[in-house]
Amino acid sequence: MANAQDGYAGSWQLNLQTPASPLQAEIYDFHTMLLWITGIIVVFVTALLAYAVVKFRRKKGVEPANFAHNTLIEVIWTIVPIVVLIIIAIPSLKLLYLEDRIPEPELTIKTTGYQWYWGYEYMDYDGLEFMSYPIADEDIDESKGQKRLLSTDNPVVVPVDTNIQILVAAADVIHAFALPAAGVKKDAVPGQLNETWMRIDRPGVYYGQCSEICGTGHSYMPIEIHAVSKEEFDAWTRKQGAKLKPKAIAEDK
Repeated sequence: MANAQDGYAGSWQLNLQTPASPLQAEIYDFHTMLLWITGIIVVFVTALLAYAVVKFRRKKGVEPANFAHNTLIEVIWTIVPIVVLIIIAIPSLKLLYLEDRIPEPELTIKTTGYQWYWGYEYMDYDGLEFMSYPIADEDIDESKGQKRLLSTDNPVVVPVDTNIQILVAAADVIHAFALPAAGVKKDAVPGQLNETWMRIDRPGVYYGQCSEICGTGHSYMPIEIHAVSKEEFDAWTRKQGAKLKPKAIAEDK
């Protein structure tokens, strides 16, 4: 079974989605390391249990030992878990810092969760905001690459190789903005503005969903993001009739 393909998870596929951002690449490597560590521990403990069951079974007539402690073994099973936790903690703290530290943004998008759809506002542009609704099952056009429960009528368009700050809010209940391929997941809380970031490093179509159980329409809150070249992004903003705000123009220069 192959890894999940680009942009979304397919049937009978395993592992995380192929990383589309430096952040998700770090998450992927950390996940792989944890799989190796847990796998080795499971194999070792299983083998130890199997050995004990076979070696010391009652049928063999083994007399039970009459001691309760072994200093060497107790030292080993104290030190080894500490070492394992240190091995896990170092890259874990590095990853947490990378997720929390938002680099200087080149583009800021505010996303607001509603029951049950998303609204987007490009903060650096005048007049560039829209609602994004899921496409109904009967309207899905597979010839256009649309996917059930994932495609939207107004996908978000972002440029590649750009530090994008994402402001996350909610208008009613708690939602969660999640885009697995980019390593993004942040709660949308009413009355609170959270922030996260992403930097998609290759063009493509990437899908996400609300990952907080927000009500009966929870499974109908897809996120569709189209990552394009910077030239294509500029052409798209012009087509939308959007203009860069003066502050954004000054910062761009």
